[in-house]
Amino acid sequence: MAARRRVTSEDLYELTWVSGLSVHPATGEVVYGVKKVNNEHTGYLTHFRKLDKEGNDRVYTSGETDGAPVWSPDGTKLAFIRKYKDHPQIWILPHEGGEAAVVTEAPYGVEGFIWSPDSRSLLFKQPVGGPEEVKAEDKANRVVVSKRTKPKSDGSGEWDGRYRHLHRIGLEDGAVQQLTEGNFDVGSMACAPDGSKLVFTATIPTNPHTDPDLELTNDLFELAAEGGSPRRLTSSQYDIHLAVYSPDGREIVFLGDDLSYSNATLVQLYRMPAAGGEVTCVTAGLDLMISAAAVSDMRGSTFYKPVFSPDGKQVYTLVTIKGSVHLYSFALDGSRAPEALTQGERDLFGFALDPSTGSFVIAAADPLQPGDLFRLDPVTGEEKRLTELNKELLAGLELSEPESFWFEASDGEQVQGWIMKPAGFTEGGKYPAVLEIHGGPHAMYAHTFMHEFQLLASQGYAVVYSNPRGSHGYGQLFVDACRGDYGGRDYQDLMELTDYATDHYSFIDADRWVVTGGSYGGFMTNWIVGHTNRFKAAVTQRSISNWISFYGVSDIGYFFTEMEIGGGNPWEHTEMLWKHSPLAYVQQVDTPLLILHGEEDLRCPIEQGEQLFTALKRLGKTAELVRFPGASHDLSRTGRPILRVERLNRIAGWFNQYLESQV
Repeated sequence: MAARRRVTSEDLYELTWVSGLSVHPATGEVVYGVKKVNNEHTGYLTHFRKLDKEGNDRVYTSGETDGAPVWSPDGTKLAFIRKYKDHPQIWILPHEGGEAAVVTEAPYGVEGFIWSPDSRSLLFKQPVGGPEEVKAEDKANRVVVSKRTKPKSDGSGEWDGRYRHLHRIGLEDGAVQQLTEGNFDVGSMACAPDGSKLVFTATIPTNPHTDPDLELTNDLFELAAEGGSPRRLTSSQYDIHLAVYSPDGREIVFLGDDLSYSNATLVQLYRMPAAGGEVTCVTAGLDLMISAAAVSDMRGSTFYKPVFSPDGKQVYTLVTIKGSVHLYSFALDGSRAPEALTQGERDLFGFALDPSTGSFVIAAADPLQPGDLFRLDPVTGEEKRLTELNKELLAGLELSEPESFWFEASDGEQVQGWIMKPAGFTEGGKYPAVLEIHGGPHAMYAHTFMHEFQLLASQGYAVVYSNPRGSHGYGQLFVDACRGDYGGRDYQDLMELTDYATDHYSFIDADRWVVTGGSYGGFMTNWIVGHTNRFKAAVTQRSISNWISFYGVSDIGYFFTEMEIGGGNPWEHTEMLWKHSPLAYVQQVDTPLLILHGEEDLRCPIEQGEQLFTALKRLGKTAELVRFPGASHDLSRTGRPILRVERLNRIAGWFNQYLESQV
């Protein structure tokens, strides 16, 4: 057997990810998306494969941008999204294969669709109204006028002046009908089983003078199949994410939260009569996060929504719990306790019910593989692996398997952490260690594959990470604990984690710790170097340094700051915001700091990194600022591959420079 080699940043170019999933309603055939880096390393290619019950797995489409596959209810055709004339459109492919045909020509592209129950039409969203597209040669002279409170969004840039509205296209005649209109965006949507009506989410204030950008709730609206005036079904008490009808059409269930803990509120499962009426929380009192909140730099996409059992008595959905994401079953009448249908230390990021057998096809990752498909028998719990997309690549790599542990914080709380041994580990050796801090802060490190962590382990580092206060997966009070206390108990958890790892793992060299994190993890990295000199080097990524300016420049700053930093705004709570800003402690920074930031990051705009860099340089500190052109806040996850590799090399190179680590 050939010797395994160490992981490199360039292994990103060889990885394959699951991206999208649909199960045929009659045959159980699985169509799934496959995503890879293109040959130029500037983007990604996606196409579909089809897997039958006998295990035959073949290429199904040959496109380069194929995504969001959905079988028609009658199983005769597959609808999906593919670019056509530079915009994403809906295409149709016959079940038996052949040539796909484009069916929409939305001027600005399609942004999501569902089938009608009779398989004769498609309901889809597209941008409507706004200014005409500006020719390339005119863009240099185009002025941008902002009237909305939120004039921009990370990843999409300045608001284009258009609203996303619901349309229907008939597949027999190609006729397109606009079903909604007005100054609002349609969110998620679902169609009643009999096709007579549909529901969608939208933020439409009852008071026409209310600024919808300041509303953090939305509502469900019912609409007749032929269009007309939508009817409000809920009363603006919830942030509703995904909704589905029961098989008999009498009920609607949805995933959402009531904002009782502001931005840190757990997502719950709710039910209500389809015609409107009392909303009941099915998962009340369970203290569970009813959705997927795991962090990964290896996600092709996340695809799931609540699914009813055929008899309408149970609902299946994903649950985030203690470092894992699992598929659960909930009895709507509360007649039994919730049941976890999957087990083990893993991260589910998608699932679909196979109506022909009652089994599920799940997409799951674990610490040693970035995601494959499995068929699950929900009665026996038995699983059959369907794919091994990265088998050859992973078989040749020396991977480090994380070890999970728990430690008791100084206030008695139990905190979960992980440690990865460095590549080439030998007993009795001493190794540098890197502390990794996740973003969010309301997210969760998980039993999942992290390329960045494997790379650092391959560079000779022990990798330590955890879910400190503010993380999902450990109940409502735990996830809420950092709000209003950024740099407080969360910082203590991370320092106590560092102490615990140093004391309990003799191979860690106590004098050679480094630290990095992105987004909130970048904030915390900045905070750490301003409050302790125990780390020999640090890398802060897409970070926050100044809450006062963040309020006005981030696409979410005007509400996120108020929700997370003690209800503060710059004109009334300047002192409080400055107290929680890492920039306030810049004079205390002695740790060499590398600042990585995307130039088109609108979530944590690059001025946050620039302020910190300028202050450090003015004070004669050791710092570098690396700007990534065209990169949004999602650089590490979905950014241009060549820039993702550059980012990884910069992180490892900075640490190696200050620790003289030997690869």
